[in-house]
Amino acid sequence: MVGTHQPGQAVFRSILPEDIDWQPFPAFPPAVRLAVMVGHPSEPGPYVIRVKAPGGTKLMPHRHPEDRIYTVMSGVFYIGLGDEFDGDKVQAFPPGSVIVLPGNTSHFHWAKSGEYVTQVTAIGPLGLDYLDPADDPRKRS
Repeated sequence: MVGTHQPGQAVFRSILPEDIDWQPFPAFPPAVRLAVMVGHPSEPGPYVIRVKAPGGTKLMPHRHPEDRIYTVMSGVFYIGLGDEFDGDKVQAFPPGSVIVLPGNTSHFHWAKSGEYVTQVTAIGPLGLDYLDPADDPRKRS
């Protein structure tokens, strides 16, 4: 029995690091980049994205409706749980770490020690809601 394939998974293909298409993402601070690796994050179904944040960048407290699995590709990924940003509450995860983040968990990120790249695997559609609307780059003019 042959099953149906997920979007972008019907034929063998590869994505080399130099071919990754990093793009701005309206819900992120301007310097942060997102690359869609597999699938269509805005639609129902599995997807894989990568997020690159330059050193010093903070993503203020937010939630995603979908469960997420983060894999740290490079740099050190700092994540904290809670409704308010607290730099003393971030945990550091080195490359190779895997973090399971249940949907609707309030959290924040900080590129505390330099640039990091994470890979996110989830079932879409992707959602991102800031706890304080003033932190949402989509609401700034």
